[in-house]
Amino acid sequence: MMQWGSFDGVIGRTIAESTPSWPVRPHPGEGAPNVVLILLDDTGFAQLGCYGSTIRTPNIDALAAGGLKFTNFHATPLCSPTRAALLTGRNHHEVGMRSLSNFSTGFPNMRGHISNHAATIAEVLREEGYATFALGKWHLCQMEDASAAGPYGQWPIQRGFDRFYGFLDGETDQFHPELVYDNHRVDPPKTAEQGYHLTEDLVDHAIGFMHDSVSIRPDRPFFLYFALGAMHAPHQAPASYLEKYRGAFDDGWDAAREAWFARQLQMGLLPAGTQLAPRNPGVQEWSSMPENHRRLAARLQEAFAAFLEHTDAQVGRLIAELGRLGQLDNTLIVLLSDNGASQEGGPFGVLHEWKYFNFVAESPDDAVARLDDIGGPNSHANYPWGWAQAGNTPFKWYKQNTHEGGVHVPLIVHWPTQIPADERGGVRDQFHHVNDIAPTIYEILGVTPQPVYRGYEQMPVTGISMRYTLDSPAEPSRKSVQYFEMMGHRAIYADGWKAVTRHQPGVPFDDDDWELYRLTDDRSECVNMAQAEPDRLAQLVGLWWREAEEHGVLPLDDRSIELFGAREQAATADAARGLAGLAGVGAAAAGRYDYTPHPASRHYVYRPPMSPLPAQAGPRIGGQSWDLDATIDRPAGASGVLFASGNQNSGLSLFILGERLVFDYNCFGEHYVADSSIEVPHGRSVVGVRFRRAASGSGHATLVIDGADCGRVEIPFVMYIVSSIGPSVGYDHSSPVSDRYQAPFPFEGFLDRVDIRIISARDAAEAADAATAQATARATMSRQ
Repeated sequence: MMQWGSFDGVIGRTIAESTPSWPVRPHPGEGAPNVVLILLDDTGFAQLGCYGSTIRTPNIDALAAGGLKFTNFHATPLCSPTRAALLTGRNHHEVGMRSLSNFSTGFPNMRGHISNHAATIAEVLREEGYATFALGKWHLCQMEDASAAGPYGQWPIQRGFDRFYGFLDGETDQFHPELVYDNHRVDPPKTAEQGYHLTEDLVDHAIGFMHDSVSIRPDRPFFLYFALGAMHAPHQAPASYLEKYRGAFDDGWDAAREAWFARQLQMGLLPAGTQLAPRNPGVQEWSSMPENHRRLAARLQEAFAAFLEHTDAQVGRLIAELGRLGQLDNTLIVLLSDNGASQEGGPFGVLHEWKYFNFVAESPDDAVARLDDIGGPNSHANYPWGWAQAGNTPFKWYKQNTHEGGVHVPLIVHWPTQIPADERGGVRDQFHHVNDIAPTIYEILGVTPQPVYRGYEQMPVTGISMRYTLDSPAEPSRKSVQYFEMMGHRAIYADGWKAVTRHQPGVPFDDDDWELYRLTDDRSECVNMAQAEPDRLAQLVGLWWREAEEHGVLPLDDRSIELFGAREQAATADAARGLAGLAGVGAAAAGRYDYTPHPASRHYVYRPPMSPLPAQAGPRIGGQSWDLDATIDRPAGASGVLFASGNQNSGLSLFILGERLVFDYNCFGEHYVADSSIEVPHGRSVVGVRFRRAASGSGHATLVIDGADCGRVEIPFVMYIVSSIGPSVGYDHSSPVSDRYQAPFPFEGFLDRVDIRIISARDAAEAADAATAQATARATMSRQ
């Protein structure tokens, strides 16, 4: 008989003539340490207490006091790329993650997932016998593949993790998250009213995973990747934490930057002579701002601080549990941020961050009426540029940019058995990058990644191990060169020098203005030496191009938000132009948001019961005209949601309440509602809505029951991106889009199917012409 697989024993005719053999499972060896990676989101260099802030982070500060603080560590300027580099030890472009995993441009540097030719730390360590767990934010698979239909090949479980609990997209509501457990969607275990918060839930599951592993296989070490949704917007925290910071930031960002900078210098986090960078363009002097602007900005910063202190408390719970299990001393803990503080709150800050992505400026004079909502379930808040720059003290610019404000982040390493007692609490100033974490772990564990993994030849690990820094505080950095690139922003570091350019979208790349800094004594990029040393600048720019060729950076691409859905080219050019014009960004910018119109209307058919959809896997209804028809069989009195997308902060919902059909368009808390003028029939019928967007960016929705128009609402602004919360069919799975019902409000009758058709601009115009012709004909006939 042919033997499948290896067998080292002997098979005779009987058991007496045979010798058994059991395969040996991989094991990393007795005493191999656990590895815990804690990744904060959108946390600037200065925002932790141990890096200068006055925000209370006692548990993270204790990690730093018992370990090492790195003062010259860098990430990429954006979340998905940093995650890709962190988990693979390669540069983000070469593994296919030039920008957000929401995008796929058709080029190798932007596939929207990590290349299978770049095994993750989890894949490598699982082959060595480690248990592997991931919790929190993933954001490393194409979001069009993140629905229950898959494919699942780039989900955490398929990329090396034994267990996963968290969310797949780039952000989620902390009180009503979109949760995935292993390979399936789940609801939160309790509601916000019952005290739910995502970060607490993530730590609960992390502790459960550790207990399961340590209790049953105490000999087996684990790799825990804990990627928090915090501190990404929305900034949301329990009310008790929000109350702690009332009035704490009334002195403003100028005073905070000065105080935090002084603390950084006192702590030895910056070289002597470092300057505090001037305010970024668009950041006003605090004292010159109107009172309402200051009130809103201060309250938004309070929400961020409360969120961070709450996050610190949950990190403390995780660390305390490692100690209680007897695992802390032999656990390598690495804590870092994925990029600098976010600029996505705009110049004034926002109650609803999706206004930023819809190019809508929120008036502070209007927003102050809802100050008490900030930080709670009824806001999707993000702070203004001034507080983001304070978070990046002493640097300039922000997340997305390749200046130090976007890429210079905190890093703490804690490992009691290997960091000598007299070194604990020390600092390390060697230049390093996020792609150096994986090779550091591999060197510590004595692991060599396989050249071929599951049939895929593996690209080289291009990061440099940082293991030497633990023992050699004064040794010069072994990392001599690192490039940066994000949406056209570029930089190159080489032996203490940095050339950097902040690209303007649409400007030819050859026209970019390159700056030059000597970071060894100008960490905050205040003294531009481009004119003094043109030859050095030219050499560094040339080096950038060589690094770009080697690491797959090309082709350069400065598109950003317009890449949502670019693969399918679903949005029409006129919708994009109208949106940009409405936002007041001008004709030149409007052209950057053009899409090639899809050659035909898109038709989606949903057959419930079914799981909720991620926003990018659902119908592309933002900024467009569309029809929705729900085929139902309704007993008398049956109510409920037929289709909903979004949540209580923004979205849309079609539902039956009592005997009427209702459509609610929730535009950042402003509800535009149509009620049907006739009752929904009992028995079988087709009910729906006809949504039309005008060239001006406004629109209207018409209710339809069995082909008859029966209600209409005018909508002054049509959202281009509705929400990060995707749709659900037959119920409302998140916080309720409409204030007319309590979620989930499932439909009580039989919902056979929901049909959604995206209407192209041409089809919409033809339909309008036909409707006009019909109306004219009817009028003519009535006169005859």
